[in-house]
Amino acid sequence: MTKAIVGWQHVYSGKVRDLYESTEHPELILVVASDRVSAFDRILSPEIPDKGKYLTTLTKWWFEKLNVPNHTSNSVDVPEEVKDRGMVCLKLEMFPIECVVRGYLSGSGYKDYFATGEICGVKLPAGLSLGDKLPEPIFTPAYKAPLGDHDENISFERVIELIGQNNADALRKISLDIFKTASELAEKAGLILADTKFEFGINPKTNEITLADEVLTPDSSRYWSKAAWESGNRTDSFDKQIVRNWLASNWDQAAEPNPPALPNEIVSQTRAKYAQLVDTLQGN
Repeated sequence: MTKAIVGWQHVYSGKVRDLYESTEHPELILVVASDRVSAFDRILSPEIPDKGKYLTTLTKWWFEKLNVPNHTSNSVDVPEEVKDRGMVCLKLEMFPIECVVRGYLSGSGYKDYFATGEICGVKLPAGLSLGDKLPEPIFTPAYKAPLGDHDENISFERVIELIGQNNADALRKISLDIFKTASELAEKAGLILADTKFEFGINPKTNEITLADEVLTPDSSRYWSKAAWESGNRTDSFDKQIVRNWLASNWDQAAEPNPPALPNEIVSQTRAKYAQLVDTLQGN
């Protein structure tokens, strides 16, 4: 259940985030990261304690590190009741594109590559294995699906059809540039940024492409320990992979429409992974 916040009207809840519009400043929106956790397009229970705080902390940290316009606003204070989990942001005209960048072969990208030798129309060398580093980072966009549906991997040509050549070129360049900067910072902390996704919109006041939503968090990105990767471990990541693995072994989706409740140890281990990632990056 969403929290009532004085001066803000709840307008939308996604799998993790709740959005509120300002009742006094129509150009502002409050983005609140909840402690909800989702996997396989389902919201699970129980929640992961402090998850929203970790996501917001990392997003703010990355906004400060990246030389890219972002949607945060300092014109109004974040309400006290969501101080650790909320950000006051400018409303943007959002692109219907998730800007995915992959530097390593993993996740759904590996499945596509295994089936076709390509990811989103990008041809890759033969013989790559799960977790291998790609010759260079690639832009593999997705079309943002409505709540409850799967996002659809699309080609760059389809991006052009949806938002035009100039915007498509700009989103690809900005996404790859951010990924390069973030990868270098992560490596200094002993981490590998395997892949991530960004969302952008147009600032209606400046007409400038602006970075939005969560950025380089464990919900939107796949981080690995560099030392573990070099030793051959390609599966241990700093995110909710623990949850996915447990569900894959304990939930027959064909037989049971609703996912089982997560055990306490899975909740604790997942919280620890989020906390460890924040500490590792900020300690660098």
